[in-house]
Amino acid sequence: MYPRIRNISFDCHDTYTLAGFWSAVLGYARLPEDVPGDPEAALLPPDGATPNMFFQAVPEDKVTKNRVHICLEPVDRTRDEEVERVLGLGATMVVDRRRTDGTGWAVLADPEGNEFCVVRSAGERVDTTVEDQA
Repeated sequence: MYPRIRNISFDCHDTYTLAGFWSAVLGYARLPEDVPGDPEAALLPPDGATPNMFFQAVPEDKVTKNRVHICLEPVDRTRDEEVERVLGLGATMVVDRRRTDGTGWAVLADPEGNEFCVVRSAGERVDTTVEDQA
């Protein structure tokens, strides 16, 4: 049997604020014991599955591009609606790779600079090549 991903961890300065951003983006619940100023915070998925989201305070700033990042696929919105929603929550646009034919994705950053992508919803996809699926 193969392992499962238990959590996705973020190094950050403000665990409480960054956990709040990702809670709003994903609908994950905060742990009741998490309070501002704590060196760690965690979020739990609404369905009780994994992965959890874990945030740990570190002194250094983020200085380069992430080597691993999260790609979000909207469930009940279009890609463009989701991009606007997360921008409204405090994300910033890093690179807009959306194409005029509706394919592509948007690379955004959370309030501490961690990159993530928003890809098309399943309803927006059509039969295309694998590399066009984002």
